[in-house]
Parts: sequence; structure tokens; C-alpha cells
Amino acid sequence: MTIAIIPARGGSKRIPEKNIKLFCGKPIIHYSINAALRSGLFEEVMVSTDSAEIAEIALKCGARIPFMRSKEASDDNATTSDVINEVLIEYEKNGLEFEYFFCLYPTAPFVTQKRIKEAMGVLIESNSDSIIPIVKFSYPPQRGVIIEHSLAKMKHPEYINSRSQDLEPIYHDCGQFYCGKVASFLKHKKLFMDATSPLILSELEVQDIDIEDDWKIAEIKYKYINNEQD
Repeated sequence: MTIAIIPARGGSKRIPEKNIKLFCGKPIIHYSINAALRSGLFEEVMVSTDSAEIAEIALKCGARIPFMRSKEASDDNATTSDVINEVLIEYEKNGLEFEYFFCLYPTAPFVTQKRIKEAMGVLIESNSDSIIPIVKFSYPPQRGVIIEHSLAKMKHPEYINSRSQDLEPIYHDCGQFYCGKVASFLKHKKLFMDATSPLILSELEVQDIDIEDDWKIAEIKYKYINNEQD
């Protein structure tokens, strides 16, 4: 059995009501719930939240809310791993155990059922404990600049004369979803385990949404992608 967990805490500070704010006309959490449901891979698609308003919208979108998130898993120090752990334990108390989990963030409108199936396929067919989507830095971080005493300096001056194309590609977590084997997660209590395989995405599929400008860029990207597909 496989569970889709969508962690959606209330009280976002930088973007008010971020997890249910309208994105291209629909609450942004709708896109994550819809992609999970349309994939057809999950016996359970649930939202873990401490907000009655988010819970109401999530239910209308087709997700389940079997229980509300605890205060301990809702504070500023709680991690995604803490939320997943709580969800799995609560289900186990009610006699439901899962072999795989898929944790999908509520602000990930670019995640499609195709990508969900691809990630789960890699997980099931490989010896990996978890799968994490990554994207290549658009500019080599080896040539990054820092500011010291109001002066710009190379973080790694040894690369000052290196051409971008000659530097090793470095990737970062897309911040969209994680999937893994429940037994491995409960053993290690973390998402990035020793046997974690990457799923490489394009920059067009990825947009970190932390401030209002990010939100506007994400909507532009989303509209562009969908116009291309029509």
C-alpha cells in the first residue's frame, strides 16, 4: 500500500494563507491533491494540517483529513520528516500500514501525475530508500560571490578563471516532493538517506515560492507550460 501525504500548515508569514491562496484561479493545494489523485497510485491521499480552513478546502479538492496535525508537528521547528513520522504512526494506530510514502508539498503546482509515476517507478524498481527531485543550478555555485566588509569577493577564488562549462554540475533539491520506503524512513527518520536516488527536473518545472514575486513568476511559468501543451 502507498500513501500520499500533503503537509499544509496554516499561518504562513511571508505569503499569507500561502497553501490555499488562489494560483491561476484555484487554491494552490488543489494542484498537488489533483496530481496525486489522478496518478491512481495511492490507496490514501491525505492532507496533514493544523488549520480548519485548509482542511475544508482540501476535502473539497478530494483529499482526506483523518486527523488534525498535532501542536508538536506544527511549530516553526517541526520538519517535514516530523510530519511524515506523525502521519505514519497515526495510521498504524488505526491498523493501516504502508510500504511506500509520497510526500508532496501543497505549493508544487508543476508536479504532474506523470512525474509522480516516474518517481514511484524508480523507487519500486530500484534498491533506493528514497527519491528526491533535483535541478541543476542555473549558474555554477563554484563561481559564487560573497560580500565581506562591503566588498565583493569570490567564495572560491580558485575558480576565478574557470569557464562555466568546465565546472562540475551541481544540483539542488527542488522542494516539491519526496518519496520513499516506509521501513527505511522509520529506521532513519530522514528523507535524504544513504541510498537516495535523484530524479532530475528541468528549470521550467521548478519554482521556489517564498515571496510574492516568486508567486507571480510561478504563475507565468504555469501558464506558459499549459499553453505549450494545448
